[in-house]
Amino acid sequence: MSIVKEEKIIELKDVSKSFYLQGGLEVPILHHIDLSVYEGDMIAILGPSGSGKSTLMNIIGGLDVATSGEYLFAGKSVGKMSSDELAELRSTDISFIFQSFHLLAGKTVYQNVMLPLIYQHSFAGDYDEYVASALKRAALEEEHWHKKPNQLSGGQRQRVAIARALVAEPKLLLADEPTGNLDSKTGDNIIHSLTYLNETFGTTIVIVTHDESLTDVVHRVINIKDGVVFETAGKK
Repeated sequence: MSIVKEEKIIELKDVSKSFYLQGGLEVPILHHIDLSVYEGDMIAILGPSGSGKSTLMNIIGGLDVATSGEYLFAGKSVGKMSSDELAELRSTDISFIFQSFHLLAGKTVYQNVMLPLIYQHSFAGDYDEYVASALKRAALEEEHWHKKPNQLSGGQRQRVAIARALVAEPKLLLADEPTGNLDSKTGDNIIHSLTYLNETFGTTIVIVTHDESLTDVVHRVINIKDGVVFETAGKK
């Protein structure tokens, strides 16, 4: 059973997003979205290409801003944050797992996982303790910790990406198509890892995907189509 609390991590209130072409032509992407995500939630945002799910993820992750409406993260208005405050939010409270792992080839697994702590100016903990903890949570065997990424399998590299996302102990883990480039067995292992993190440590996880099989493992399913969201039930 996951550790679900009553506090909201994400609250979107009447959020819309448009892009503007040359000449001022407006292209609406998201339409009047209301969405709440609570501590300990594990949800899937499900939709086909072009549905608006990547734009929604970018807004939730602080990589983009809404055209209208309000976004609260842990009760704070993201739209009112300065660029420095947004950078701090992304480095301490929100972590990303991308479909492409974005690991640095010239650095070891251990060094890759440590990078977010080095970039986080406010970090005052023990690097080795945090890195080891993250790698253990991601279930990567210690024999692989000092290898380079090209010495690992696709599934192992994805575990490194998960560990790197976890190392700063974020409030929210955003996974963008985490199984998209993997074979079915490796993809299943990655989803098992994310489920383990949620159920064991109460990590709040939002998975952005077009893979409908993930609806069997998450608590909630947010469907998005043509920039409009509606919710269906996840697992019991």
